[in-house]
Amino acid sequence: MKENQTMVMEFILLGFRLGPRIQMLLFGLFSLFYAFTLLGNGVILGLISLDSRLHTPMYFFLSHLAIVDIAYACNTVPQMLVNLLNPARPISFAGCMTQTFLFLSFAHTECLLLVVMSYDRYVAICHPLRYSVIVSWRVCITLVVTSWTCGVLLALVHVSLILRLPFCGPHEINHFFCEILSVLKLACADTRLNKVVIFVASVFVLVEPLCLVLVSYMRILFAILRIQSGEGRRKAFSTSSSHLCVVGLFFGSAIVMYMAPKSRHPEEQQKILFLFYSLFNPMLNPLIYSLRKSEVKGTLRRAVCKESPIGRLFSLC
Repeated sequence: MKENQTMVMEFILLGFRLGPRIQMLLFGLFSLFYAFTLLGNGVILGLISLDSRLHTPMYFFLSHLAIVDIAYACNTVPQMLVNLLNPARPISFAGCMTQTFLFLSFAHTECLLLVVMSYDRYVAICHPLRYSVIVSWRVCITLVVTSWTCGVLLALVHVSLILRLPFCGPHEINHFFCEILSVLKLACADTRLNKVVIFVASVFVLVEPLCLVLVSYMRILFAILRIQSGEGRRKAFSTSSSHLCVVGLFFGSAIVMYMAPKSRHPEEQQKILFLFYSLFNPMLNPLIYSLRKSEVKGTLRRAVCKESPIGRLFSLC
């Protein structure tokens, strides 16, 4: 009996249980969002790498956020689009575990990167004269490497605990990707240890980072209120408020998913919340964090004008 339980070859992702017409509509809509995600984050990476004026700590962190967002989308969205065209398409056990590992790695890393970026903004606004000393390139590289390392190691712990579990039928995952809580529901063994580790990890990568981010932005707000220039105060407040909106969406939906009582959030509602991670947040981050900045818009304008005779003709430069 135990041998039959552990010989799981594949899972079936049920995806969104909707009618064929609605699924085709979602396929077109999500494909468009996916394209915007890849295009927006790809443009950010290209502009940062090509323009030496963007080789600063802030854009160094933004480039890694763009990498995480692209990886997020590529890990979950293609499988979701395939399932919309071909519902109940199976995924191998190894593929499912790989998808879970990658999703958790990128989720943890993004949480920590958002904390790093809030610290960078705090130093830039509250200690501008000491910014280059405090946020040196050595510090930047250390913070980014630490974020990626912690993200991967935490994901490795979760997947290792899943692999020790036996699985028995049915092998249907009621989700559009191999989300860890949905996978654990299929295990025919005690999963309390897994859930305790998930809760502890959520405190480490969600609650504590969110508190640090909020403290940073509270100090930023106080510093902004002391700025004498109205234009400088407006610019600093606009940047910080947009960042805080993204942080609120990201951490808020994550805390609801992994720390709130599950009985209050039906599975279909959970799928919608997870769309924020895999699709909406990666698509919005370039617009909020990067493409609104004057330096990025100037670099993009110069790149377009350099390549486009029509742009030069109409004096876009």
